[in-house]
Amino acid sequence: MLRRLIPDKFVLWLIGAILLAVFAPVSAAPAAAVDVVTYTAIFALFFLHGARLPREALIAGFSDVKLHGTILFVTFGLFPVFGLTAMWLMPGLFDPLLWTGILFLCVVPSTVQSSIAYTSMAGGNVAGAVAAAAFSNMAGVVLTPLLASLLLDVQNIEISASGIGRIFALLFLPFAIGHLLRPWILPWITRWPALTTIVDKGTILLAVYGAFSAAMVDRVFDRVPGGQIFVLIAFCLVLLAFILGSSWMIGKSAGFDRGSRMAILFCGSVKSIASGAPMAKVMFSNSTLALVLAPVMLYHTLQLLVCATIAGAIMRKRAATES
Repeated sequence: MLRRLIPDKFVLWLIGAILLAVFAPVSAAPAAAVDVVTYTAIFALFFLHGARLPREALIAGFSDVKLHGTILFVTFGLFPVFGLTAMWLMPGLFDPLLWTGILFLCVVPSTVQSSIAYTSMAGGNVAGAVAAAAFSNMAGVVLTPLLASLLLDVQNIEISASGIGRIFALLFLPFAIGHLLRPWILPWITRWPALTTIVDKGTILLAVYGAFSAAMVDRVFDRVPGGQIFVLIAFCLVLLAFILGSSWMIGKSAGFDRGSRMAILFCGSVKSIASGAPMAKVMFSNSTLALVLAPVMLYHTLQLLVCATIAGAIMRKRAATES
């Protein structure tokens, strides 16, 4: 499993989408066509997520209140506090649009596949991780736009009424419809498992390609000093280290058993680009989207490498202890 996670092939696809946008950006009518396809894919993405989410997962999301409340606190509480504090202490560290991306990163929900995989590798509470990841993404449909609007108001950036309408129409509505139709369409979705993977990754790649195409056409990156990207990488590493350390200490001080502490560690510290990129596409204009997504993509890459390394080390330690 560790071999599948490092290196992550999808990171290479993301880099390819960015390079394609750099050397072959789209504008005018082709860009409008890409937008239409991307919005259609976003609708399909959240429809499929709603259809795939078991009713039991919704119920389980509320059953272990202490565990899931702790993970939600880390995902939607600790992250934003760190982001806001850092911005207030060091406002000149980044371009304002990069700060917008950092604050958006801080309110994106947890991943599903990798957080469960890491918890499993570390011998943690897999059932709790499954429920927590599903519940985080379900809650994120509402909490991410809400918290983003509150945090970005601090920067005097407003999400327009039309943007809020698009959030409802492209995120919450298809999610709800998909879940209501689950009894009838789940067998068809189950027969075509590759469909969800294609829509998941295709939506992200389309959003990233469209974002960076608009950024190249509008020369967005000309406003950002080249050295800031290295500072952003260092910032994401510090953020990841802070969240990992805090998650472990919170789990330990709250009296959770070892398995649940692993679920808190890996579900609370990871952020989902699968949800973040489509949400950003809906919430932000094309001219700003590339810089907003940059922190999300960097953090996503770093979390894959760091968390898989930690989970692998824990797995090897467990194996040595049990042998």
